This record gives sequence, C-alpha cells and structure tokens, in this order.
Amino acid sequence: MNASFPIDPASSDAVDRVLFVDDDPAMRESNQQTLELAGFRVETAASAAEALERVPADFAGIVVTDVRMPVVDGLALFRRLRERDPDLPVILITGHGDVEMAVAAMHEGAYDFLAKPYPAERLATGARNALDKRRLVLDNRRLKRLARDAGESLPLIGETPAMQRLRKTLSHLASADVDVLVLGETGAGKEVVAQALHAWGARHAQPFVGLNCGALPDTVIESELFGHEAGAFTGAQRRRVGRIEHSSGGTLFLDEIESMPLAAQIKLLRVLETREVSPLGTNEVRPVDLRVVAATKTDLSDPAQRGQFRADLFHRLNVVTVRIPPLRERRDDIPLLFSYFVSRAAARFKIDPPAITPAVRQHLRSHAWPGNVRELMHYAERVVLGVEETAPEAPETEATLPQRLERYEADLIREALARHQGDIKATLQTLGIPRKTFYDKLQRHGIDRSEYLTPPTR
Repeated sequence: MNASFPIDPASSDAVDRVLFVDDDPAMRESNQQTLELAGFRVETAASAAEALERVPADFAGIVVTDVRMPVVDGLALFRRLRERDPDLPVILITGHGDVEMAVAAMHEGAYDFLAKPYPAERLATGARNALDKRRLVLDNRRLKRLARDAGESLPLIGETPAMQRLRKTLSHLASADVDVLVLGETGAGKEVVAQALHAWGARHAQPFVGLNCGALPDTVIESELFGHEAGAFTGAQRRRVGRIEHSSGGTLFLDEIESMPLAAQIKLLRVLETREVSPLGTNEVRPVDLRVVAATKTDLSDPAQRGQFRADLFHRLNVVTVRIPPLRERRDDIPLLFSYFVSRAAARFKIDPPAITPAVRQHLRSHAWPGNVRELMHYAERVVLGVEETAPEAPETEATLPQRLERYEADLIREALARHQGDIKATLQTLGIPRKTFYDKLQRHGIDRSEYLTPPTR
C-alpha cells in the first residue's frame, strides 16, 4: 500500500487472516502450513459450528472451507456466512463430483472453488485475491462510518495532527471574540474555518455575513460594505444597509481581502479601529458590534507579496493568523474526506454510493490536488455520477523515474512522521538516515515537521 494513503491497523493492513475449515486433521495441518508459508495468518476450524463462532462482524479475513463435512457441510456454512455478511469471500474446496454444485454456489455469491487435488500455489493465489477484495470492502465500510460519524456538524474533517491542532485552535479562538486572519490556498476551506469560528462562539445565534472582495467591482464594494442612503449616488434610489452593519452582533467574513480596493481599505481600517460605520450619503455614525474574519491566499506579512494592500490594515487584521494546511500536506485525510463527499453527493443525487475502486484509490494517492478540498469534493461528485475517468492521468504516467522516486521518498517521510507524531528520534530510526540528511530532505520536499506534532492535552 502506498505510504501516503495508510489505513488504520484495524482495517487493510490487518486483513490477512484465513480461516481454513475441514473436519480432516491432516488436511487442516497441511493447508495451514501451505498458507503460512505464503505469508498468511491462518486459523483452523474442525466444523461449521466452530467456524461460525470465529467469524465476527467485519471479519478481517476470508474463509476457505471443504464442502464434504458432517452435520453442517461447507455449502450450508457458506450460506450461513453469506446471511451474516454478503461481502465475505468464501472459497469452497470440492471433489470432482461436486464441481457442478460449486459452480452453482458461485452464482449464489461464493468467491471461488478449488477442485481436489489442487496445487499449493492455486490455494495461495486464490486466498490472496480474496483478501484483496475483502480489504477493499472493509476499507470502504470504515471510511463510510467515519464520514457518517463526522456529519455536517463537524467541519474541517481530518484526523492528521495538523487538522487536530487546527480544530483545537479554532475552538479556543471561537470564544475569544478577536479578529482573525485566515491564510490558505484556493479551495483549502477558508470559509469553513470562518463558519466554525462563528458557530462555535457566542455569536452563533447572530448573522454570519460573507463578502468576496475579489468578486465585486471597485464602484460597488464600498456600498456593499458600508451601505448607503437614498440619493447617495446616481441609481441609489433606496437606503441600503451595508454588510458591516448587517453583521453587527455576528461575524463579518471578508474573503480574498487582498483584492480589496485601496479606498475601501482606508475606510475599513477606520471601522476596525472605531467599531463605527458611516454609510455613504450621511454624516451619521453608527456603532457596530463587530467581529471580522478575513481570508487571503497571499502571505500579507511579506511586503513583496502584499502589493498595494495597506500594511496598517494587515497589522490591524492580524490579531491572530490561522493557517490552513493544503491537502498535499495532509494526504492521510484524503480517504476520509473523499468518502464524506461521496456519501453527501450520493444522498444529494439520490443514488447509491459507488465502491471505491483501485483506480479511484490510485488517483487519490497520486494526484497533487492543487484545488485542495474543493477539487476533491468535485471529483467525488463526478465519481458518484459515473462521469469521471479513473485511468491514471497523464502527468502521473509521464513522470520520469527520478520524479516518481522523489514523490515516493516524500510519501515515506510523511508516513514516518505521522506514525511517530513528529518525533525526530523515532522517525530517524524508522527511516535509517542521518539527522542532517533528514532535515535536508524536509526542506527539499517542503515538509513541515510541526504539522505532525500531536497537540498537547489539557
């Protein structure tokens, strides 16, 4: 399994169990040895009743059973297991006279059958293929459960240390009632962060008012922000309450703040300093109970990137800065996010959610996701609708061998950091490289070790 796409130990990595059922002790011992030599964890049962006791819900393995057994035969066992879990692979072992019956059982859902005598490699190959199928089924079930448990009430889905730390930071800031600057790439979830700050704080019952500063022309944005009186300018036939005044008591979310025109920046700075607003066309000053969450994809602390954005406005907004990690820095969250979006899209389109196929998994592992969570959400919708091409994309197939090795090396480093929660000593032991080499590779791959540190508990 790709290091950048791990599944927890309770699922895919542990799906290697084979339960071999046969009433003949010699057959059990011989086949157990064959399977163990092939690398499987093997349990045996002498009867169907014993086998049923050993197969719990979500059994992390498969069942191989002889058909000819006393009391309850292998075919009856298969049907009992199918009632318990229709997706559990069962391989039947038959004599020559039972082949027709075994083929009929496969039409009922049996995974495969082996006719005696069968070579050891045939048994190992059948078990390996069945376990691959079982692993996929259990992974899909786990991801759907996690996505369902996350629910609409929990934004910022993810279990990586970076996302745990982000949610903890937001829960503290929500009740602090301070202005917040949110830094994140396009599609990373800046508005979701703003909504979380609003919903988790004391202002949750008041309006959440959003404005995209980059979506409005300069001639309109001041009226949208500050409001205007009737007759304030040509076409202003009615009084309009601006977004700032409308958000009083709640939260004002200003997206793409770096795109705000200079004249509006000057007026906004005044509002932030005085907590008062003067609509266009009047000298009246109105107090506002304001909390501002501004979002930007530009590092406004860097003068070279800030451009025409006023430094004093940046410092006034920058009471607290929250950085949202891009999806490429928290790849372990991609399966959960994808499953959540698939479940939501399936409910919206009123169709059954599809299985996560190996081709889709490959795309989730290898794609760079420059559009972040928004891109992943749209991809999930296309998969649900069945209109997404799942073959490996051109950039991946055209990558050179050094590029692929670099990508794989970065994945291994991220996986080791995640496994050891950012602990340097343990990570170095796992990777087997010197400390200086490790830090050189972090810099080359753009990996931030702090993203993998587990937040302290209080």
